[in-house]
Amino acid sequence: MAVDPKVSVEGVGKSYETADGAVEALRDVSFDVASGEFVCVVGPSGSGKTTLFRLIGGLESPTTGSVRLDGDPVTAPSTDVGIVFQEYHLFPWRTVSGNVRFGLEQQDIDSEARERRTQELIDLVGLDGFEDAYPSRISGGMKQRVGIARALAVDPDLLLMDEPFGAVDARTRDMLHEEVLDIWRETGKTVLFVTHDVEEAVKLADRVVVLGTEPGTVREIVDVDLPRPRSVTDESFVAHKEEVRALIGD
Repeated sequence: MAVDPKVSVEGVGKSYETADGAVEALRDVSFDVASGEFVCVVGPSGSGKTTLFRLIGGLESPTTGSVRLDGDPVTAPSTDVGIVFQEYHLFPWRTVSGNVRFGLEQQDIDSEARERRTQELIDLVGLDGFEDAYPSRISGGMKQRVGIARALAVDPDLLLMDEPFGAVDARTRDMLHEEVLDIWRETGKTVLFVTHDVEEAVKLADRVVVLGTEPGTVREIVDVDLPRPRSVTDESFVAHKEEVRALIGD
């Protein structure tokens, strides 16, 4: 018996009106994401990765086609989708705890349960001891961990991430890769991760959705059937990376 997908992108197209006429960002994009799966979306500049991210997150509506979460159309942002952006978007006047707690404050949860959930998430992302620190006093990698904890606070069905590690140095990025995989394994969340970095995609994903450009279309979906943790120097890893790079290059 077939299991319904957690996320279903069905024939999605997106066009924008400009002074020079309509610009087609995406055309007939279709793919599914299974519950608990980690899927990366890659493509060159102009392939519509961020547009697709915004459509799946309910931040914009498709011109054609549909996005569904557990079979229901995505028509607006909701607590079913936790979103992590490349820019940290933390409230500078709130502490680490205050930022993580923000989404919980919008829900009907008693203060004791809210504080307990906030501390659980701070521990999960490795920020124990930094509860009272303000964003200006912590590193970029720590800020992104706060963003991940805040996105997870309301227990979303889908964690949607748009190049979340693009603004940190290589060493911090490697550390965050391992941490996000640990969080994924521990929470069992479905993760859809947008990136321009092919090596990052192959390191993290169960499958990689490769987008072509002008307009953005699905060129191919590559299965990454490698055990974790993955070594970037392993022959099989390099072969998968070159396969994805060749698809983008074509």
